[in-house]
Amino acid sequence: MSHAYPLGKSLDAALSKVAPAARTLAEAEALAETLDGELKVVELATDWLTVSAEAADAMFAPSDALAHGHLQRYEDDKGRPVVAVTWWKLAAPGEAAEKPAKPAPKAEPPASQAGDHTDDLYFRRGRTKPSRRRYVDPRQLDLFRQAKTDDEA
Repeated sequence: MSHAYPLGKSLDAALSKVAPAARTLAEAEALAETLDGELKVVELATDWLTVSAEAADAMFAPSDALAHGHLQRYEDDKGRPVVAVTWWKLAAPGEAAEKPAKPAPKAEPPASQAGDHTDDLYFRRGRTKPSRRRYVDPRQLDLFRQAKTDDEA
């Protein structure tokens, strides 16, 4: 049986036992229209709840709820239960969906550092590259004999 995720405007509404549930986005959109014609599905959200052991046990107790498979139990580094709740987030069309803010553009370096080319001077000649000469172990020189020349013979 596939997972069914509850619909709600908030996490608390999605966690209620009477919240309608949908398996797919199309099914969730159809349910949202029947509930309230103005609500639209914004996203399939996952929220993390740190709860007590008793509350986690109560969340996972068998029930007649329509949604199933939308809760997953984990533990944090101290052994406390953490519950991941996946649900269809609903919002009115006029409401702006919460989106993460864009990071601020990096500021220009101060004028005192703008003319500093120390790194360019240091790295220009490749001083940090490893040597291309291979190490020759003197204990292995007898393995690679060179042809004797007339001077050595």
